[in-house]
Amino acid sequence: MPRRSGISSLATDPTTTTTTLPEKTPWPSTFTDGLPLPKIVVFDLDYTLWPFWVDTHVSGPLKATEGGLKVKDRYGEGYGFYSDVAGVLEALKAKSILIGAASRTSAPDLGREMLKLLKIPNASVSSGRAIDYFDHMQVYPGSKTTHFTRIHRDSGIEYDEMLFFDDESRNKNVEVLGVTMWLVKDGVSRDELDNGIKSWRQRTGRTKA
Repeated sequence: MPRRSGISSLATDPTTTTTTLPEKTPWPSTFTDGLPLPKIVVFDLDYTLWPFWVDTHVSGPLKATEGGLKVKDRYGEGYGFYSDVAGVLEALKAKSILIGAASRTSAPDLGREMLKLLKIPNASVSSGRAIDYFDHMQVYPGSKTTHFTRIHRDSGIEYDEMLFFDDESRNKNVEVLGVTMWLVKDGVSRDELDNGIKSWRQRTGRTKA
């Protein structure tokens, strides 16, 4: 999968980051078809929720701009979510599906700060902060299997009730635990959410109401 190395392109490309108030993301089709849904959906951060490596491209301190739609770093470069992410988080929250983060970034404090500063437009969560949509956070260097072992421990949710979105195929190793992973190519979107849920249903035998 291509990775942008130029910081300015990360900040200005309207096809990838939220730079203006986004239109409401259509409701995922899997949320209205009457079939089972996972109890928790977990996301990687870099190139999954946003189109950059937070430990490589971003330099603190950070400051919210454009009402929290973007965050600027010390060099004035702007960063934000992929365009569908806000709508995806809202849809999951509306369906009472737990949300988690699992990232092995070497800059965990910077990753958390990004989530604290980025806002969800028209948020159902009172603070509007992206981080407050997350029920479980495992953001630190290490293996994704460790992240999921701790999510399981803290939530009590069985592994086969978990769906994970990540951009790196090597992280499919979490499937040895029973987690379903869906590989994203250009970040999380409504369509990727639907495709991941369909894959989870097939893998766990939940294809009937």
